[in-house]
Order: sequence, then structure tokens, then C-alpha cells
Amino acid sequence: MSELVEPILDWYDAHARDLPWRREGASAWSVMVSEFMLQQTPVVRVLPVHEAWLERWPTPADLAAESSGEAVRAWGRLGYPRRALRLHAAAVAIVEEHAGVVPDSYDVLLALPGVGDYTAAAIASFAYRQRHVVLDTNVRRVLGRTVSGVEFPARSVTKAERLVAAELLPADAPTAATWSVAVMELGALVCTADRPRCESCPVVTLCAWHGAGRPAYDGPARTVQTYAGTDRQCRGRLLAVLRDAPGSVPKTQLDAAWDLADQRERCLASLLADGLVVEAGDGRYALP
Repeated sequence: MSELVEPILDWYDAHARDLPWRREGASAWSVMVSEFMLQQTPVVRVLPVHEAWLERWPTPADLAAESSGEAVRAWGRLGYPRRALRLHAAAVAIVEEHAGVVPDSYDVLLALPGVGDYTAAAIASFAYRQRHVVLDTNVRRVLGRTVSGVEFPARSVTKAERLVAAELLPADAPTAATWSVAVMELGALVCTADRPRCESCPVVTLCAWHGAGRPAYDGPARTVQTYAGTDRQCRGRLLAVLRDAPGSVPKTQLDAAWDLADQRERCLASLLADGLVVEAGDGRYALP
């Protein structure tokens, strides 16, 4: 399996995208913000929001000093806005417990609000050049195809996947950190979920899946996300009204944002329960 490492590193050296959180001198906070924003959101949508966020809040302390509602407002239309609340909560914890410095320990990062295994490993690897197994969707797909010969990995990370990833991880910590982001980039640009560009892959001759004739996925049905007409869309419409308002808005303004009353009321209740919206009194609503 070690034969995969050098050609993928060489490919990354020649083809890596110039992303602000990867540049020399990028802060650990920039890396952390990018990891929160990139969850289930493509890079092209994240770039302008990340830039605006870092300009407004260049440190965790800057964000922690503002209300969580301002974080939701600045999140804009990235989707899954609970990530904004969690990032704000993490910034508060970093200020209160770590003197405003993003921790460099995987275990300490894991204890922050909104930080799971992947995010903790990614921040420790990409911000602090440490050696950790970093398994996102792209990495899992690349390793599943090249090593295990399957088109798509299982729905959740398996022990076997972790073992494969750990065995491939270079011993040198900085090289391991580069390897992790290189595999991720290969999955994002070449070994994509749909229409993979095998002709451009630096390890196509070593790929078990390609060598087996690219057998079709035969596991459980893959979930295809829809958006139009869903509660996600309804919640987004309601939040958009509040984001665009300087203060609280009357209930009638929210009612005008979505025609289906039952769905609208259900979604408003869920936004209140999630802490993304608060009641401001007199039948008015606002961001927290």
C-alpha cells in the first residue's frame, strides 16, 4: 500500500488548489472555521463566507465577543446553520478555557462544542502538522477504491477503514499531514463520487477498483438528498427573513415566507428548539 503515497504526494504538489486555509501562515482559527464550513458544503460556496468571517472575526475571541445570532447571520446561505451556533460555542470555550488559542491537542479539540473525530483530527493535522488519521468522505472513497476495490465505502467509518488509513499514514508527522490533505484533494478533484476521472489519476495502475473493471456499488441504497419543498428549505426561508432584518420581526412577516402553514409552524418550532431563533415578545421573533 505504501506505493500509493509518493505518487499522490507528487500529484498534490502539482495540482493542489490555492485555498486560504492551506496557505503558509494561515492561522489555526482559519483552519478551524474552514472545517466547520466545509461540512456538507462545497469549497466554492465556502470561500467568500470564510473570507468575510475571518475579516470580521480574525480570532476566536472576536467571535466569542458577539452574540450567537450574529454568527448565524454571517453564516448566510451555507446551510445547516446549527454549525454556526456550534462554532460560536467553540469560540467561547476556546476563550474561557484555552486563553483564546485554538488547542493543538486532538483530545482537547475533541472536547470543544461541535468538534467530532474528523474535525479534531483535521485541525490537529492541517493547522499543527500532526500525524492523525483524517477520514472524510473524499478520503474514504479514495482508499475504498484504491485499496479495497469498492466504488463507495460503508455509510459509517469501519474499523477496517481506520486500519487501512493508519497503515498508509507516513511516519513523519508533517508528511502525514500533507498526505491526509493530498488524498482528500484527489477525492475532491479526480476520484469523485460521480464520473471519476481515472485517466487523470496518479495511482490508476495501482487502484484495485479500476483493476477489477470498476465494479458497480452493490451495498445499501445511497441516500439522495432533496431540497425543494423540504423542511430544510422552509427553515432556510424563515432564517433568511430574520438574517435580513436588523432586529426582531413580527410573526406575520415569517408567515409570508412560506405558504404551507402546518409545515411553517413545525419548522419555526424546530428553529426555536435548536436555539437558532428566539421569541422577542409581542409575537415577534429574532436571531439569538
